[in-house]
Amino acid sequence: MRASRLLSVLLLLQTRGRLTAREMAAELEVSVRTVYRDLDALAEAGVPVLAERGATGGYELLAGYRTRLTGLTSDEADSLLFAGLPDAAAELGFGAVAAAAELKLLAALPAEARERALRVRELFHLDAPGWFRAAEPVPLLAEVAGAVWGRRRIRITYLRWRAPRRVVRELEPLGVVLKSGTWYVVAAACPGDGRADIADAPPAETPETPETAEAFEASVRVYRVARILGLEAMPETFERPERFDLAAYWEQWTARYEAGVYRGTATVRLSPEGRRMVPFRLAPAVARAVEQTAGDPDADGWVRAELPIESVRHARGDLLVLGPELEVLDPPELRAAMADAVAGLTAFYGPPPNPSAPR
Repeated sequence: MRASRLLSVLLLLQTRGRLTAREMAAELEVSVRTVYRDLDALAEAGVPVLAERGATGGYELLAGYRTRLTGLTSDEADSLLFAGLPDAAAELGFGAVAAAAELKLLAALPAEARERALRVRELFHLDAPGWFRAAEPVPLLAEVAGAVWGRRRIRITYLRWRAPRRVVRELEPLGVVLKSGTWYVVAAACPGDGRADIADAPPAETPETPETAEAFEASVRVYRVARILGLEAMPETFERPERFDLAAYWEQWTARYEAGVYRGTATVRLSPEGRRMVPFRLAPAVARAVEQTAGDPDADGWVRAELPIESVRHARGDLLVLGPELEVLDPPELRAAMADAVAGLTAFYGPPPNPSAPR
């Protein structure tokens, strides 16, 4: 552990230049006293560490000194995918090793390339979560990721939307996905899980046939990690099918999910301002439908469009955000629901003032 930390101190000085003991302590998440001991140990080992006192002082390596001890450990190599995603790496349990891997990669680069890499980090930043929402707690994410990595079956207690709310599932986790700040696990039901709503997955030793392939695909589901209430790692492991492509499955699943969510269609009129607001206030699938179906503007600039809706109740809440910039024409029950909502708002806030009435 100390040897790894000493190497991190050395690589920090090599990649960052002059640093104070306090800056190194903050970077390595250790005490300043520990940094002082590590610097003394490096000096005793023959590393030319120079110290300069004063307000602008700090520690740095002798000009021209460079170590080649930059080999990545297996854990650090595993974490490379999360470069630039420190929060995601930390949630998965890769935080410390991802930082160490980044240090080693930077130290291995020539000076000019290292400066360019650091410059890119200064200029570009990826912020995965969506707007106006706090990241949801995922206390079991590291355990889920560990099961995915170790190909170990898990038994979970899961909180779903429909009754019964709490269910127990035995799963073979195939991968994790971070979507707009929300973590999901893609998993197949274990053979013999007893679920009535899906087919059993074929055992790993069963030769693949069109029938077993279809059964496996039918057994794969997506679970929101934050809704996993309990998790038990089972002793059994499983063979992950070589043909399973996580990215391809996720793309197909999200397309099916969107198509399944929007089970109806509404006809609306949109003002020029309403049409401008659509991409910012409505879901991407709805915004795409508006652009694809919008007719020619009338004399006032309003257009008719067809948009998908999940249900009358959901559509009422979604479309009210556009206020008077949108009018529902069809179906009648959605138009009535919008009218009821507006009447309720009027009851709260009173009728609009009569501009001709005396003050």
